[in-house]
Amino acid sequence: MKIRPVILCGGAGTRLWPNQKKNQAKQFIDFGGWSLIQKTLERIKKPFFDYPVISTNLKYLKDVRKSLKKNRVKKYKIVLEPAKKNTAPAILSSALIKDIPLKQPLMYFAADHLIEKSNILNRSINNNKSNLDDQNIFIFGIKPTYPSSEYGYFLTKKIKKNLNKVTKFIEKPKVSKAKQVIKKQGYWNSGMFYLRKDSIINNFKKYQNKTYKSCLDAVNKAKYKNNTYYLNKRSFVKSVEKSFDYAILEKTKKINAIKLDIPWSDLGSWEEISKIYKNNKAKYYKKKNVYYRPWGKYINLFEGKNFLVKELTVNSKSSISLQKHSFRSEHWMITNGKPFITIDKKRFYKKPEESVFIPTGAIHRIENHFKKPVKIIEIQTGPILKEKDIIRFKDVYGRVN
Repeated sequence: MKIRPVILCGGAGTRLWPNQKKNQAKQFIDFGGWSLIQKTLERIKKPFFDYPVISTNLKYLKDVRKSLKKNRVKKYKIVLEPAKKNTAPAILSSALIKDIPLKQPLMYFAADHLIEKSNILNRSINNNKSNLDDQNIFIFGIKPTYPSSEYGYFLTKKIKKNLNKVTKFIEKPKVSKAKQVIKKQGYWNSGMFYLRKDSIINNFKKYQNKTYKSCLDAVNKAKYKNNTYYLNKRSFVKSVEKSFDYAILEKTKKINAIKLDIPWSDLGSWEEISKIYKNNKAKYYKKKNVYYRPWGKYINLFEGKNFLVKELTVNSKSSISLQKHSFRSEHWMITNGKPFITIDKKRFYKKPEESVFIPTGAIHRIENHFKKPVKIIEIQTGPILKEKDIIRFKDVYGRVN
């Protein structure tokens, strides 16, 4: 029996747009000819995968269909959640549709993860298929590359040659605690799950029976049209609003871990997104998008919906004007040199791989006191991303407004 990929595609990506009501969900953002959901759909084009099921909501239905068409996915099912109830009801409802056989293995992917070396991930999925039963759950851990407070962690113990049992979950610790967890061989919890349909049913019946009954009723009463299940709202809203982690994983003892050492990110911050453009600058570089200024130059690498990516180069003994913006905020990641930065009344040095956030309206400046040029990946976010949105207060080149 083939493995059924189920893509969870209902999240809003609010960490990227904390102060904006209208924004594009992270999984659909065009980062320059690709999006995260397109990468996810590419990942499941393997012969051992069955056609996908996508769990989403009415708000994103049009974007999901557009992505499926762009990736030439002709056979699929969509399950529409009529209300936001977190991941537990979404995971259960998508498994309960009649198209999925009782003992079929289900691989749950998040639509907004960037995974490189996906061949290693897919190999581990296929290799562990025979280890699934009607009770257990496999989760995927990523070997941490730094102590992050943005991700959850878990610890394991080896029970067989290639089988690791999860012994403890640590939910988004402080950086100091994350360092200790990493020393204990802790892994990032990626939020990907692998289990059979009958395991989902058995676990929900045992630990979340109310949600099981309401979701089963929502599926049985769903309207079906154009490959899409419109879940019954009256039944679905009776389910308990919980994440799959809290609803099931923290209760069952039958959790195994597949540990991976591959490049992975949920792109939950502009800092993470900056790294993509830093590492793939040649792909986005165009000579016509290079603009020279008295202090150096900037290159427009990519302009997306409500965001613009630039690389700034500030020459030795040079500085940009002391300025502010009315319509945009800026996210800086230093890639070269040691800039001296002003943000309102704060003044400090930064070094490569460190980042800075400039809120809308904050008065700021970059100065380069040293011989080595300063290079910064800048991501602007906001409704207006024009060069004329600059109010200058001081400028060594006489360009004060």
